[in-house]
Amino acid sequence: MRILVIGGGGREHALVWKLKQSPRVDRLFAAPGNAGIAELAECIDISASEVRRLAEFAASHEIDLTVVGPELPLTLGIVDEFEGRGLRIFGCTQKAAMLEGSKVFAKRLMRKYRIPTGFFQTFFNAEDARRYVQEVGAPIVVKADGLAAGKGALVCATVPEALDAVKRIMEDRAFGDAGEKVVVEEYLSGEEASFIAFTDGETVLPLASSQDHKPALDNDRGPNTGGMGAYSPAPVVTAEVHRKIMDQVMIPTVRAMAEEGCPFRGVLYAGLMVKDGEPRVLEFNVRLGDPEAQPLLLRLDSDLVPVLEAAVDRRLHEVEIAWRPEPAVCVVMAAAGYPGAHDRGKPIAGLRAAARLRDVMVFHAGTALAGGKVVTNGGRVLAVTALGADVAEAIARAYRAVEKIHWEGMHYRTDIGRKALGHASDPGTGDAAPGAGA
Repeated sequence: MRILVIGGGGREHALVWKLKQSPRVDRLFAAPGNAGIAELAECIDISASEVRRLAEFAASHEIDLTVVGPELPLTLGIVDEFEGRGLRIFGCTQKAAMLEGSKVFAKRLMRKYRIPTGFFQTFFNAEDARRYVQEVGAPIVVKADGLAAGKGALVCATVPEALDAVKRIMEDRAFGDAGEKVVVEEYLSGEEASFIAFTDGETVLPLASSQDHKPALDNDRGPNTGGMGAYSPAPVVTAEVHRKIMDQVMIPTVRAMAEEGCPFRGVLYAGLMVKDGEPRVLEFNVRLGDPEAQPLLLRLDSDLVPVLEAAVDRRLHEVEIAWRPEPAVCVVMAAAGYPGAHDRGKPIAGLRAAARLRDVMVFHAGTALAGGKVVTNGGRVLAVTALGADVAEAIARAYRAVEKIHWEGMHYRTDIGRKALGHASDPGTGDAAPGAGA
């Protein structure tokens, strides 16, 4: 079986690593891939946004299944292009990708179908948005409507901060065309969780729970990023919270998308805030989280290929997913300046020493090969991921590996996974949960 993975980040390295383990897979390709992926698959010099070229490659190389990693090709209609050519591909259609591609679409869908979320208003010009901010006060959240690589949600503690956020998004165009519209929404307090599921449009098959760390600095300070680390499972998602998320968020959302004429098949990811045992949706994504994918795939004890094929063939009700009992922790190592402008081309030392550690996997995110050496080639450079008998051991192993790696200007958070240590152990966090019909 030949498989093509679209993308070149840490999530895609984790996907390639997991798919490589399947006895079903004879040959793996990645487009465009990175230095770590190149050790496992044949990297193709085609950007993830070049939808037509990717489809032509899949057809000419007789690819049996294409797996889409990032959100951009989904919003560009890669699934529609492939399916129109009779090619098998795992992901959602362009219309369904609006769930992530437009915050306005997602919030309106949630309001219409009574999916729990915060109050919000949508604005098409900055002056109206500023007037609303002054009326409702702070704390408040200002979001660019479109895709912004996970950085377009600005949490504002004061009214002046919110007014500046509106200016940055709508007038300074900090996120380009993604800022043509903004959503100003309620600030939700509590503890965040990532709830990710595979769906074929009828069955919703949840993955293990996880928690991302968005802010750049320790103690959730600093600007939002694409994610500075993650762990799985997330103790905040108790058995009861898991049930509520499935019944109130995931299944209703899949039904709502079908009702709206854009059936959802692929990965449905709800970013949630949990307070007093009640989940509310912060946002939806239409792909595996990054860096949540790294600890999730390290813990996955099932062959991924049959699960993806069942989703494509709309028979997801036939499969179950098994998880390793050990928790996993992922620490993202970033380039100097990230999430802002950052350098590239810095040689990375210590990768082999870190990879030799037990139950550790160093997933490459923004790396490339230059002169036979691995160098930095992005903002998030590595996702160092480790298993442990408990969360504390997984944290210790991950940071032991991090300490062996170095390049000029690197930075990372030192508190990834700490929130999990404050929870009593709860076995009902969604591992090995069966699928449910929408």
